[in-house]
This record gives sequence, structure tokens and C-alpha cells, in this order.
Amino acid sequence: MRWSIVIPVYNEVEFLPQTLESIVAQTSAFDLIIVDNGSTDGCIDKARAQLADYDGKVTFLHEPRPGQVFALQAGIAAVTSEFTAICDADTYYPPHYLSAATQLFDTMGAEYVSACAYLRRKPFLAGLGSMVHRLLVARILPHQNHTSGAAQMFRTEALRAAGGYDPALWPYVLKDHELMHRVLKLGRQIYHHNLWCITSDRRADRRNVRWTLRERIAYHLTPRSRQHDFFYRFLANRFDARGQRDTVLRERDWSVA
Repeated sequence: MRWSIVIPVYNEVEFLPQTLESIVAQTSAFDLIIVDNGSTDGCIDKARAQLADYDGKVTFLHEPRPGQVFALQAGIAAVTSEFTAICDADTYYPPHYLSAATQLFDTMGAEYVSACAYLRRKPFLAGLGSMVHRLLVARILPHQNHTSGAAQMFRTEALRAAGGYDPALWPYVLKDHELMHRVLKLGRQIYHHNLWCITSDRRADRRNVRWTLRERIAYHLTPRSRQHDFFYRFLANRFDARGQRDTVLRERDWSVA
């Protein structure tokens, strides 16, 4: 088996069924690892029922420590395949998602350690603009991350060599960017117009789960040689002061009546 898909899950009863439906429709074989991060809404039991007739290998893990970073660490530890895809529980993945990434990895060679999808938008013109923007910026700044953690795929060997998701090193939001900072020390990343997914837009207020415009600009302007200081001496201190640890992702404004 060349692929494993790791999905961290916390109370996703409204979104997980659609995500799993898109995942089991993949044209490439894979092992599926679902990590329950303390769900209380019955979504895991429903996922077990939904996948009962699925022919592929499905592993359910339980990670009681709150936070995606812990769930992802546990899920990646269970991977035995060549490639690892990190998927979110509220995202649609087209049937060719894994096969497109496989072709890109095989064609471009071992120096490419990550394949990154862009987040497709609706309507069409907005989606086209998103694609062009991501592909252009990725070409200009190839040593930085330009997508969501829901859209990242890795050579498993490189992911582990970089340390994977590490709550001791980075317990904050933007962990996808920090992880890619370490992974890209080992090789290059792929962006391609045929590699995309659609994540939900349910979080109306993203201020508590992302960086400021000033911090984002600083990230893009920081040379590669100073990225270590940017993350661990600058951004970590600011996130810590604002209480932007990974667990704020569990706060769901869309669930408030």
C-alpha cells in the first residue's frame, strides 16, 4: 500500500460523512486512519457504520489529549505506507486526489518530499483566482507553505525525519506552516493545477485561529535563513501571548445558537 490517509476528528457529525464519502471514492488504494480526539457527538460511531462495508483497511485510534496536534501525532505514528495524506474532517477530496499526487511524486522524483493541493473556491471565477494565486506564489516563494493542513501530502520518510507534528515544539495554530518549514529543509514541494480540494467555509470568524496580516507579510518577507527565528522567537511568542494554542480550533462559533 503506497498511501495512508490520516484524519483527526473532534465532533464532526455534520461534516465527516461527506468527507468520508469523498475519500472512499478515491481511485487509488489507501489505508485510512481516523483519530478520535475526544468526540462526544456520536460522529465516530456513525463513521464506523458508514465504513462497515468498505473493503480497505480502516484503523480507528483514540487520542484523549485535546488538540489536533496530538491527534495527528498519534495518527502519523500508525502509518506504514510510502506516502501520508493529512485530511480534514470537513473537506471534499475529488476522486483523483491521491492518484494525481502519486503521479506527481513519481514523475518529479525523490527530491520532492511534499505535494500540496490548493483550496478550490466557488464560484468558478473565484476558484480560478485562488488557483492562479497559489500556483504563482508557490513559484515565487518555494520554501514556504501556501496551503492548509487539510491539503498536505508527504513522503512518510521525510515527514518523520522532519519530526512530524510535535506539540513540544509547536503547540500553536498555523502548525501546517511550521511543519512545512521543517519538511522543506529535506526537499522540495509540488503544487499543480490538478491537485485541489474544497474545504468548508463554516468558520465565519477566523481571528483566533490564524495570524494577523502583519505577521503573514512578515512570514513572506523573511528570508529562508531566518525562518527558524521567525517561527520560534517571533511568532511563537506572539501566539502564546494571545492564547492561540492548537486547542482554540475546538472553539466553534458556528455551533453557537
